[in-house]
Amino acid sequence: MSRMHSGKRGKSGSKKPSVKLPPSWVKYSREEVIAMVEKLAKEGIPLAIIGKKLRDDFGIPSVRIMTGKSVSQVLREKAMLAAFPQDLIDLIRKAMNIREHIKENGGDVQNKKKLNDVESKIKRVVRYYHKAHRLPKDWKYDPEKAVLLVK
Repeated sequence: MSRMHSGKRGKSGSKKPSVKLPPSWVKYSREEVIAMVEKLAKEGIPLAIIGKKLRDDFGIPSVRIMTGKSVSQVLREKAMLAAFPQDLIDLIRKAMNIREHIKENGGDVQNKKKLNDVESKIKRVVRYYHKAHRLPKDWKYDPEKAVLLVK
């Protein structure tokens, strides 16, 4: 699959384990993994990093394999899930930084194009989260209001 806003091809990457049972070499139980996820979330670590941290630091190959639920499902049950998805916040932060750059450097045509690309990604992600019922139906991306979300 190709990248969204460039003519290049996608990155290759590692694949998820094909076996759906917890490996025998993992020394943690289901409850311990859930407690670790809670602890890392309380420390303010984003969802995408929690899985990597568990994999690299504790040797847990997959939270889903160990618990039967994803990291976001575990945090949703514990009422610790953020109001807005982290990928949307990151995209808004990126658009905000590009806007600040364009204010200082008005002739930077490449970054004006990149701002357009990032904002179209934001709109695509918002449309997805409306369908997934993670965002209210009346929430729309407005750059001035979105800055308040990020800060």
